[in-house]
Amino acid sequence: MVIIRDTLFIIEVKYQQVSGSVDEKLQTCDFKRKQFLKLVTPLGLRVEYVYVLSDWFKKPEYKDVLDYIQSVNCHYVFNEIPLSWLGLLTKE
Repeated sequence: MVIIRDTLFIIEVKYQQVSGSVDEKLQTCDFKRKQFLKLVTPLGLRVEYVYVLSDWFKKPEYKDVLDYIQSVNCHYVFNEIPLSWLGLLTKE
């Protein structure tokens, strides 16, 4: 977790090489984001939930869950934490 510009970023890293329990956990971001939102709204913070996924999740069978993640205002990226998106400095 990191707080930047009045936003709490929850970053969850999910790397997988075989089918398993992570498959279903990806569908929980909406619930988790809403729970964090309940906690930090009184503090004036917003919440962004971001998955950092391995290439395993680029397979066609994950299209529906990736679409779902975006449809509930959560985010995903592949292989690295998006430092520039978080407003942090990156090497050039």
